[in-house]
Amino acid sequence: MTKNLVIVESPSKSKTIEKYLGKDYKVVSSKGHIRDLATSGKLGLGVDIENGFKPNYVPLKGKSKLITELKKDVKNSDHVILATDPDREGEAISWHLKEALNIKDDDYSRVLFHEITKDSVLEAIKHEGKIDQNLVKSQETRRILDRIIGFRLSKLLQSKIKAKSAGRVQSVALKLIVDREREIEAFKLEEYYTITAYFDSVAANLFEYKDSEIKLSSKEEADKVLAALTDDYKVYSVEEKLKNKKSKAPFTTSTLQQEAANKLGFPTKKTMMIAQKLYEGIDLGSETTGLITYMRTDSIRLSDEFIHNTFNFIEKNYGKEYVGYAKQAKKKENVQDAHEGIRPTSILRRPEDVKSHLSSDEFKLYRLIYYRALASLMADAKVNQTTVLFDNNDYHFKATGSVIIFKGYLEAYATYEANEENYLSAFVKDEVRQATDLVSEQHFTKPPARYTEASLVKKMEELGIGRPSTYAQTIDTLKQRAYVTLEEKKFHPTEVGVKTTDKLQEFFKDLINVEYTREMEEDLDKIASGELVWNEVLKEFYDEFEPRVEKAFDEMEKTPDQETGELCPECSHPLVIRKGRYGEFIACSNYPECKYVKKEEKEVIEVAHCPNCDGMILERKTRRGKTFYGCSNYPKCKTAFWDKPLEEKCPNCGSLLVEHNNEVKCSSCDYTK
Repeated sequence: MTKNLVIVESPSKSKTIEKYLGKDYKVVSSKGHIRDLATSGKLGLGVDIENGFKPNYVPLKGKSKLITELKKDVKNSDHVILATDPDREGEAISWHLKEALNIKDDDYSRVLFHEITKDSVLEAIKHEGKIDQNLVKSQETRRILDRIIGFRLSKLLQSKIKAKSAGRVQSVALKLIVDREREIEAFKLEEYYTITAYFDSVAANLFEYKDSEIKLSSKEEADKVLAALTDDYKVYSVEEKLKNKKSKAPFTTSTLQQEAANKLGFPTKKTMMIAQKLYEGIDLGSETTGLITYMRTDSIRLSDEFIHNTFNFIEKNYGKEYVGYAKQAKKKENVQDAHEGIRPTSILRRPEDVKSHLSSDEFKLYRLIYYRALASLMADAKVNQTTVLFDNNDYHFKATGSVIIFKGYLEAYATYEANEENYLSAFVKDEVRQATDLVSEQHFTKPPARYTEASLVKKMEELGIGRPSTYAQTIDTLKQRAYVTLEEKKFHPTEVGVKTTDKLQEFFKDLINVEYTREMEEDLDKIASGELVWNEVLKEFYDEFEPRVEKAFDEMEKTPDQETGELCPECSHPLVIRKGRYGEFIACSNYPECKYVKKEEKEVIEVAHCPNCDGMILERKTRRGKTFYGCSNYPKCKTAFWDKPLEEKCPNCGSLLVEHNNEVKCSSCDYTK
């Protein structure tokens, strides 16, 4: 018998934790979710709408064997500790494990690991609790909402305009991209001019005439100003201000995704995958430990222990004057403060010290997280900012400059935050200067910028659309569905993306929009806090949503299939291009009365003679598009290879040699050329 069975989500995390807990604990992994909604019942939703939206859960494909193994582990243990990730989704997974594995209330406890270090894990084990049912219901409501909206709208769009899918958050994010593209298309360029006087390397820009702002909309207006200027520029004001430049707060999920995109060029999905690994544990040789705290968080709060240790670290390594203060979060809606901000698990574990144990990308992300958290607790930088104003015949020019007189947090974070210094100490009030150059430049106003991954994440967070932990998946779905393309790291909506948005707005503009989606997130938060009843929220939504869907099925115009210009050889109806599971194909427009499908004429590529018959080995494709090499006499001869065969035979066994990862090897034995 095992005294204590600990169930976590990740296999790599289970290995790390088992090393910490010792012989009285067995740590196993659920490998993520084990159950999901069925696709049976009314409309295939897996939800009994008439019976209070009761969900019907079934094991995920491929998880039945794992569930059986976990049941044996539970049976052979005295106590079960559910230690899935410390968020709503993790809480729901713990509940699914309890239900699917038939764990009794008295036989389990719930434990939260906010960081995977030995001390933290051993401390967390001392604070056992129970599953928070409000968090479970909130996550369950989210899942049911997404299932209803996703299934119903996706089926509608597939049948009417051949779009692939729609979603509660996905479709609103797509609308942001489409709306921005239309702003760009409608934008009208406006010409304007700037005039700059140079005093050696110092640039002073024209900003007003007789104390009123000046705008130059044409070359004629700019030339009129140039003609009115004299050679003399009188310095009529020199103002110096000492300003504090504050460091930024520790990372949240959203700000980490944004900064990793901007500073490291990482897509959001890549950032979260790397962060997950840094959280779960890295083998450092002497120990296996998590390097960062849990990476799904809205909070910037840091633990008192980390703050204390970091203040000591700063004083010892930078000086007492560099010790700062902990950042306080502004009051903000939808913030889940269960976790700390993202930080290193130990300030003593410098990135440079663990670099040899990390991949290049892991090191880059850990370094960014480490120095952001360190800098957040360092003193403000002090900047001497100078503004010099010049007068030339009532035309006023302004030059600004700044000098860092105390680096503060920039001593640690300067790599990620550019600070150009510009000295203006040489100018004295009431002196007269002659410009070394005078430049008039033509400009045009610019349209709004297309969204990048970073700016889209920032916008979604500002608007309260979805949760930061889901942004990466939402963006990835838009790419996979071919609703957007990325050009020079900027989102461009595709034709089908625009059409999908337009059709959804035509029939669901009151539901597929920023305000409704944000309000739904607020309702989910209220379910989590016990303020709202989960199935009442679902009923209110469904009673408004489903009639709209049925109306759209009746009234939305169906996009006709594209005709090829050919007639069906069996019934003479036009042949059309259709989209199937494995791509486009040509079929009869008279389906289902006529089921003719045109066979695709494929180019035959011969690569070698078959070693087992008189046929040729041809390059072929599986139904899913994977390349393999098979005999032309199939099915009589079933000779086939995954690697490209060559005409050359193995000197050891006589089998054909093949190309594998730019290497020539035998298709049968261990011979490598």
